[in-house]
Amino acid sequence: MKYDLASVDYILETTRSVRKRLDLTRPVDRDVVKRCIEIALQAPTGSNQQGWKWLIVTDADKKARIGEYYKQAWYDYSREVGRFNAGQPLSAQMQRVIGSAQYLADHMGDVPMMIFACVEGRATNSFSSTGAGLYGSIIPAAWSLMLALRARGIGAAWTTLHLSYEEECNAVLGIPDNVTTAVLLPVGYFTGETFRKAERVPAEQLTYWESWGETGG
Repeated sequence: MKYDLASVDYILETTRSVRKRLDLTRPVDRDVVKRCIEIALQAPTGSNQQGWKWLIVTDADKKARIGEYYKQAWYDYSREVGRFNAGQPLSAQMQRVIGSAQYLADHMGDVPMMIFACVEGRATNSFSSTGAGLYGSIIPAAWSLMLALRARGIGAAWTTLHLSYEEECNAVLGIPDNVTTAVLLPVGYFTGETFRKAERVPAEQLTYWESWGETGG
């Protein structure tokens, strides 16, 4: 089977975390999201356990409550980073990122849909093989979901800031204690035509061959 590699590469290279360009006024088609989740479930999962769960929230009150926790988490984080970077000038790119992140924090409760990508189990140590396996069983599926949404004109932003208030958010949503939330995806149709490739460090500067530090010439 031949694939249209140009289209595949286009989706892969232009799937961004969408914040300012989320359309806050347009409801997201539930059937489209269900189809995208079906696609996401084809992602790899540790030992084929398929312990993933997807919590979709469109209720205005619940979104508003989660939005308030998220906003508080953002401003807590912003103050901490500000103290750490005091006196250091920010690049134009970083200023854009911060402005975009703050916009999302201020409008999180207004997004049309929130998707919480969850997995059964809790990692007592995120840096252990158990923790890596747990997150490794949901993160590929969540990224596949973002790609599938992107292909259908729907944007999402990868964020975990709400986990600063994980217990409070779990109480709002009824998430049990034996379930881990890996990521929150605020979801909405995006405005504008498309997205550009992001500025990245060239691959040859980040890729080693056979041994650490060996670039392969």
